[in-house]
Amino acid sequence: MDNLWISLLLAVLAGITIPIGAHVASIERIKPQWLEDELRHAIIAFGGGVLLAAVSLVLVPEGIRDLSPLWVVLAFALGGLVVFALDLLLARLGSPSSQLMAMLLDFVPEAIAMGAALATGKPAGLLLALLIALQNFPEGFNAFREAQAHGTTPPRKLLAGFWGLVLLGPLCAYIGFSILAGNPQLIGAIMLFASGGIVYLTFQDIAPQSVLDRHWAPALGAVAGFLVGLIGSLLIL
Repeated sequence: MDNLWISLLLAVLAGITIPIGAHVASIERIKPQWLEDELRHAIIAFGGGVLLAAVSLVLVPEGIRDLSPLWVVLAFALGGLVVFALDLLLARLGSPSSQLMAMLLDFVPEAIAMGAALATGKPAGLLLALLIALQNFPEGFNAFREAQAHGTTPPRKLLAGFWGLVLLGPLCAYIGFSILAGNPQLIGAIMLFASGGIVYLTFQDIAPQSVLDRHWAPALGAVAGFLVGLIGSLLIL
């Protein structure tokens, strides 16, 4: 099996955790209510921890490798500003979709970067596949709960939509592998753009949603999420 097919297979495996997380979220609420609340907040925090790991261990280090300081600053800042504008627009439209936006914001560029890295033989491609899979499960869980809580779409249609998102993975990996692998500057700019947006969403939407008074599991979930990403980087890189 050549590297392209490996890249596409890894992208599918990484993306399939989105609907798996959504299916888990669709299960009837857990009793008692305090356990339901603490589990949901801990999963949100775990996803935030993995996102921070992706930014600090892969996206920023790989993104700055081939760019000048000026382009690093511009790409990162633009990512934060664009996501801020989208967040503001969604708020005015009354459509809270921070978890879905966070999921797509890291899934798409990371899948592109994964394909490009595997095309050039870099071990960062394997780490990205692992991080994408780890991120997508809690993000799929939380995005489904968010969509269900604030929308009117039937659960079955929501789940079908989440299964459709899996196709984004191999599509983006193919673009990275076949089209962008020879342009490391553009790949780096995409990574930094995504990093800026992820940092904005983490502190604007994800971290505040994870807080529960007099409960400590959410904060420990964030630590666990980052730790999983760190262990992955130590094993692969």
